[in-house]
Amino acid sequence: MSSEPAGGGRHVNIQVSPEMMAGVYANFANVSHTDYEFTISFARVHHEVETGEIPGTIVSRVSMSPRFMKELLDVLEDNYSRWEAREGIKNLPEFEGPSGDREE
Repeated sequence: MSSEPAGGGRHVNIQVSPEMMAGVYANFANVSHTDYEFTISFARVHHEVETGEIPGTIVSRVSMSPRFMKELLDVLEDNYSRWEAREGIKNLPEFEGPSGDREE
């Protein structure tokens, strides 16, 4: 999922519209697959409903090849591990904040 192929010399130049840059909020995802593709449906689910069926709205749906899905899983795992390590460091007693000052 790198923007540079193994041979080098080329890179992906992706343009994003202002509307797309804002993104969408999702608090639920459903993953399904066929022999040829994986599909992830992201939804916003309204959890404040106490009984019966919980309403939700699909905000985005992405279909991808199995190979791309594997690459996505690898990148997600790598990024989550780095985030988790950074958060763990922040929780150490000797961590100093961005200003260098320790809160006491």
